[in-house]
Amino acid sequence: MRPYILAETNWQAVKDTAFEVAVLPWGATEAHNYHLPYATDNIQNEYVVAEAARLVWEAGSRVVVLPNVPFGINTGQLDIPLCMNLNPSTQLAILKDLVDVVQRAGIDKFVILNGHGGNHFKVMIRELSFHFPEVLVCALNWYEAADWNAYFDEPGDHAGEMETSAMQHIAPELVRPLAEAGDGAAKACRLQAVREGWVTIQRPWTQVSADTGVGNPARATAAKGAAYLDACAGRIAAFFQELAQVSRTDLFA
Repeated sequence: MRPYILAETNWQAVKDTAFEVAVLPWGATEAHNYHLPYATDNIQNEYVVAEAARLVWEAGSRVVVLPNVPFGINTGQLDIPLCMNLNPSTQLAILKDLVDVVQRAGIDKFVILNGHGGNHFKVMIRELSFHFPEVLVCALNWYEAADWNAYFDEPGDHAGEMETSAMQHIAPELVRPLAEAGDGAAKACRLQAVREGWVTIQRPWTQVSADTGVGNPARATAAKGAAYLDACAGRIAAFFQELAQVSRTDLFA
C-alpha cells in the first residue's frame, strides 16, 4: 500500500492523515503510432505522479494522488477509431465535481497533472477559482518539468523519441519493436502564422501524420527515458513540497 495513492489506501489511513495537496492526473486514450499503446499518456502520468508523491511523502509533506482520468480532449482525432474524446465542457463539469469533493475533505490546494498535449486547463482554472475561491487550483504538464532537449536527440511531439523512451522504461512489455514504428513524419501547416506559433487552429490529425506519430522514435532507449522521468519527477516533487508548505492566502510577497 502506498498511502499517497488514494486508490491503494483505505478509510482508516485517510481519516488519520491531514492531506495538504490533492493531485489529479489527467491523461488520454489515443493512438500512439504503431508501436505504443493507446494508454501511453495514462501510463506515463501515473508513473511520474506516483514517483513525485513518494518523494514528497518521504520529505514529510502529505500529498494525495487521485485516480487518473484516462480520457482527454481528442477533437482532432475523431476519425481515428477509438481515440476517446471528452469535450472541454465535459472536463470542466468533471473538475467542478472533483474540486467540490476535495474542498469538503478540507484540502485547499488542488493540482491537475496533465499528460496529454490536447488538454488545456488555463481557462477552466479561472472558472474553478470563481466557483471555489477557497481552493487554489493549478495545472502543470509533467513533460515540461525538465528540458527534454537535454535528454533526447529528437524528442518529438507525439509517440516520438521522448514518449517511446519513457515507455521503454516504464512498461517495456507494451512497446512493440521499433522496426514496426512509423517514422513520425508530420506535415507543416500552409498558414505562416500557424507555423510561427501566434495563431492556433485545430490540427486534423490524419492530415498531419500518416502513422499518428509526430517525431521519429528510432533513437529511443529505456536509459534516456529513465533519466528524463527522474528529472521530471524530482522537479514536480519540489513543486508539490513547496506548495504544501505555503499558505494559499499568502502566495505573493
